[in-house]
Formats: sequence, structure tokens, C-alpha cells
Amino acid sequence: MNPSIPKEPTAEEPLIVAGAGLAGSLMALYLARRGYYVDIYERRPDSRDAEFLGGRSINLALSTRGLNALEGVGLKDKILEKCIPMHGRLIHKMNGQTELHPYGKEGQFINSVERRHLNEVLMNAADAHDHVNFHFEKKVVNVALADGSPMVEDMQSGEISTVKTRYLFGADGAFSAVRGALQKTGRFNYAQDYLSHAYKELTIPAGPDGSWLMEKNALHIWPRHDFMLIALPNLDGSFTVTLFLAYEGEHSFSKLRSEGAAIAFFDTFFKDALKLMPNFEKDFFDNPRGDLVTIKCSPFHYTDQVLLIGDAAHAVVPFYGQGMNASFEDCFLVDRLLDSLAPDWGELGRQFSKERKADAHAIADLAIYNFLEMRSKVSNKNFLLKKKVDKQLHKWFPKKWIPLYSMVTFSNIPYAQARERATRQDKILRKAGWLIFLLIAFFFFSAIVFGRTFLL
Repeated sequence: MNPSIPKEPTAEEPLIVAGAGLAGSLMALYLARRGYYVDIYERRPDSRDAEFLGGRSINLALSTRGLNALEGVGLKDKILEKCIPMHGRLIHKMNGQTELHPYGKEGQFINSVERRHLNEVLMNAADAHDHVNFHFEKKVVNVALADGSPMVEDMQSGEISTVKTRYLFGADGAFSAVRGALQKTGRFNYAQDYLSHAYKELTIPAGPDGSWLMEKNALHIWPRHDFMLIALPNLDGSFTVTLFLAYEGEHSFSKLRSEGAAIAFFDTFFKDALKLMPNFEKDFFDNPRGDLVTIKCSPFHYTDQVLLIGDAAHAVVPFYGQGMNASFEDCFLVDRLLDSLAPDWGELGRQFSKERKADAHAIADLAIYNFLEMRSKVSNKNFLLKKKVDKQLHKWFPKKWIPLYSMVTFSNIPYAQARERATRQDKILRKAGWLIFLLIAFFFFSAIVFGRTFLL
């Protein structure tokens, strides 16, 4: 990559990024590599100096889109060194048996990575650049829309000041103050929708000598129709376990208010996992519940002054593992647009909004659908048969037929295009289902009779 060196802004008027999270840190790094001066304002203390606070985030699944963006700043290999490959979903049935459902084609996998580690690698890379300055415990609380300057609150003193900038990137999360300012402008569309479910983090600690007590290279799922448990591996031998459960109802957090009720619930539905969690009661009652919200808005920009990226633009629920990947893809797209548009910030915002809206809304919808798939469909025989047919057709026609999961996770096909293409493929399957099934059955029979291998 040979980024163009901009004529503006100067060191006296840097670009500003609100939020030093994953998207904000990566965006700052992309901008600095182009020669821009960047100030990052973050409401929290520097996590590199703080004690770890557990129970507040879900482990991340890094896949093709995220890796592509990390490669653009030279960090792909460094991040992969601290990842654990997950080659498929390991389904834990009620009877205690397990079944592995591989992802994609042979050799394709997603990567389990700890959020804090990933964020700190990005912050360190940005911090090492002499064009980037971090300002911790400085919260962007509003934006002066007359010129796009953020209003920043010092979290220690409570003092609020206005900081001048040529351009502001809002990367301050799902409850973005930058987006909140844009919502007061005309013709800005905004919607948020909470799931009836919440999540709670638990832990399966490492075994003797840091060993993993379950299969290391898999994403573990305990699907129970209306709720589920998942577990992702960590480098220290532990697993980050997350319960997704309704707030109210027969099986819900509202029913698990005592240690006895919580233990009985897990003993009924997740017996094998419970045996591996010696600190279950403490984790369950000490760790907070987290809400699951989808946020859609448009446009993502305001005149030639402000651009929303990451969760500030499109917060999604975590069930497709694409929230972080989509945020990284935002940064990659901004950088690509700067190749031809810098320093026309107004056109940058317009083009980003134009290209990104449909994809952001598509992955939001797909993430909600995948919640249903993970908690219920992965144990449905008809669904599993369709998956096998999808895989076989992909093997026969690798460019013409690609399963939805593979398009989303193992390609850079825009999310909206992936959804449209998968819809067309589903229609073909419904119309020609029996013909395709008989064709695959014929090849399977031929493989048995003649010893030839046609199937995956």
C-alpha cells in the first residue's frame, strides 16, 4: 500500500477519533500511515495500565474481513500469533454426546482472540506512531455541528471543552455521543432494537499445566432451542463461556435468582459444562448481565465534518461473529476511498454511506437469524441435511455456489450481496430439492459401490 500524503490537516488541527476501542484504534492507525495527525479521545482509563475486568465482553471470532483489514496495517501475522483456530462448531447434546460441524471447506477456520489483547495490540501500534496521541479519561459528550468540533469532558474534573478538528470519526460504540448529535439533524434515520435475551459470561478454567479441558480448536455450542451456551478457547487453557438466556419466561434470568436455582438449571441443561466450572456460583452472581442490541442508522456521515464507523454506525448482536470484523472492514473501506478522494472529506462521507448502508443493515439482520440457527437449528436434521447439500454443491461448483456462512465469514463479498445470493440459492434448493437430493444420493451410492470418493 502506497498511501497518498495529504496536504491537510496540519499538526495544529489534527483529525479526531472518538473512542480508542477496536475500530477507533485501527482507524487512527490507517490515518496516521497516510501522514495525518490524529488525536484519540477515550472515556475509559488506558486498559494497558488497568487490572482486567472480567464479565464485560464476549470473546471475538476473527475471520477473513478482519484479517484483511489487519493486513492493511501490517498486523495480521502479529495478531494471528495470539489466536486459536476454531475449525467448526462442536455441538453438545442434552445426552452429553458431542458432534463436530466443520466450517466451510477443509482448511477454513475462524480465530478465537481475546478482545483486550487485540485492542492493546492496535493501541500499541497506533501509539508507536508519532502522528497519534491518545487522551484517556476524556469523553466526547457532544458535537458542535456548526464545524464538527467535539465537546470533550474530562472524566476526572468534569470540565467540558471544545476541541477543533478538520474531521471527526465517531467510533465511540453502540451508544455513541457522536451519533447522538447527528440524530438531532434533519433526515437522519435511526432505530435500535433489543433482543428479549441477555448474556452473562462465565469461565471454564485451565486444567493441569494449562491444558484445555475440552476440544481446543472448536467453538462449543450447547443449543437448547430458546437459549444456549457457547464457549471459546483462550491461550491460557481456559474457555470464555457465555450464556444467552431470556430476561423473562419459563427459562430465563428471572428464574435464576438463587444459587440453588442457577445450579439446578445448569445441571439440567448444561451438565457437562457445569462440571468444569468450579467457580460457577461466583461467576454467575458477580458478573453482570449484558444487553443485546441492534442499531441501524443512515447516513453515516454529516456534511464534510463527521463520519460514523464501527458500532457507532451499525451495532449488531454477536451471533455471526461479525461485529468486530465489520468494524475493521469499515476502516479498510475508508482507507480505500481515501486513495481517490483525499482530502475531499465531504465526498468521502457520502461515498462511505452509499457503499456501506446496505451491507451494515444486512449483517445486522443476518446476525439475528444466526442466533436462531445456533440455539435451535444446528440440532435439526433437515437443517443439517441442507448444510450437507450446500457443501456438496460448493464442492462441485466452487465459484457458482457458495454457502451463506462461507460468503460472510471466509470471503470479502459485500454482506448485502451475500444475503441476496444465498436467497437465490435457497429458492433453487426449494424448487429442485428432490432432484438435487437424488443426484447427491446417486454419487454417494456410487462411492460405496465403486469405491470412488465424491463427497466431502
